[in-house]
Amino acid sequence: MIKKVLIANRGEIAVRVIRSCREMGIITVAVYSDADEASMHVRYADEACYIGPSPSTESYLNMDKILEVAKNCGAEAIHPGYGFLSENATFSQKCRDHNIIFIGPGPDAIRSMGDKITARKTMIAAGVPVVPGTTEPIREDVKAIEVIREIGLPVMIKASSGGGGKGMRLVKKEEEVESAIRMARSEAATAFGDDSVYIEKYIESPHHIEFQVLADNHGNVIHLFERECSVQRRHQKIIEETPSPLITPDVREAMGKTAVAATKAVNYSGAGTIEFIVDEDQNYFFLEMNTRLQVEHPITERVVGVDLVKEMIRIASGEPLRLQQEDLCQDGHAIECRIYAEDPDNNFMPSPGKIAHITEPKGLGVRCDGYIYEGYEIPIHYDPMISKVVCWSRTREGTIARMKRALYEYKITGVKTNIRFLERIMDCMAFKEGKYNTQFIEQNQEYLVGPQQGDPANEDRAIMVIFADYLRKLSQFETKVIAKNDSADWKITGRKKNLFT
Repeated sequence: MIKKVLIANRGEIAVRVIRSCREMGIITVAVYSDADEASMHVRYADEACYIGPSPSTESYLNMDKILEVAKNCGAEAIHPGYGFLSENATFSQKCRDHNIIFIGPGPDAIRSMGDKITARKTMIAAGVPVVPGTTEPIREDVKAIEVIREIGLPVMIKASSGGGGKGMRLVKKEEEVESAIRMARSEAATAFGDDSVYIEKYIESPHHIEFQVLADNHGNVIHLFERECSVQRRHQKIIEETPSPLITPDVREAMGKTAVAATKAVNYSGAGTIEFIVDEDQNYFFLEMNTRLQVEHPITERVVGVDLVKEMIRIASGEPLRLQQEDLCQDGHAIECRIYAEDPDNNFMPSPGKIAHITEPKGLGVRCDGYIYEGYEIPIHYDPMISKVVCWSRTREGTIARMKRALYEYKITGVKTNIRFLERIMDCMAFKEGKYNTQFIEQNQEYLVGPQQGDPANEDRAIMVIFADYLRKLSQFETKVIAKNDSADWKITGRKKNLFT
């Protein structure tokens, strides 16, 4: 069994990985940039090592520095979390070359699924249904128009590399093709260093449904059922739930078997996700494979009762899966809401700054994965997601009611957040009835973002502004006092800043 793990990440996912490691008796090593010296994951880990300046390219994406730190501190393994280096085949290979265990799939699997065109070819060969489209990069606009005329409008222009909604353009008219390809290529080159794109038929009124999979190094693969991820803004998920309110038991069983077949087709090892596009008639098509732990994994853990991080560590240690498909079932219903430091009233612009006050929701069936605390300053350099709220109940209706209560209890001042926006989603009739798809935000924009009579977020705005200003001033005073005492010494005690620079 692995005895010491370095977490090559930050924020809430680093804290979450450390929690599972601590329960397993595994020593943890956090890494941090200048901006994260006072971050929660640095305080919570057994050890912490400085890796560079605030920009992620000089710290969390610096493979050689992270590997150097891992070797010097004696870490046997690296858990990449999600984002940053988690789906980087080069990093997975470098870990292998340095005799450090990468807690995730091998470089070949990451490489084959990281390129969406290669992934499509692989799935077609494995008999997995894919959305009609190209299996080669589009180099010429004339060829693109030929393909579009063949499969029919509308279509999506997609980047071959990466994900997260970047490098994607919807084309509804033939005259939009040239500009859509140009913009998709430019965005893909900036985000992923690869400007290749391909064309895929756009599924009308689509649902985004993914299946969690686990695979060991002994040929065993299981799925842990689905997550409905159709509540998205700009192709970014903000709310996920399981089970999906759309699919039937028969479709669920068929999709699960397809997910297992897709996983076996790439000789996969570790935790991963097979993502599908599903139409209103429940026809499903392979979309992509995420070769890492997903942000929304806690809802699967709550409903299935499996700690996915612990399973990843056991698999990386060479253990066979202890679970078989027949051992698993979905118990109750879970929903996750992602909390962002952003301003819904200002086009969801990021809202970095100092946390003046925070009250996290608690109680039966509520889990809050976060990394902020009073006095902590959210940096401008990274993703604005600051926490995730997961609620569980026996029924979907009960879970929605519990999430509404949890969001009502969640109080953060000092920065803007999307909490009230999420509350409105819980109250939206289309969501409550489970009758929504990936166009849900656009279709309900006025209700979700516009002012509403009786909304406490509007009626009490003046009072909250005054109260937040008071708390901010109080927090600044308290932070100064604490900094002169033991907090700064405590967080650095035993830490090895600049030791390996």
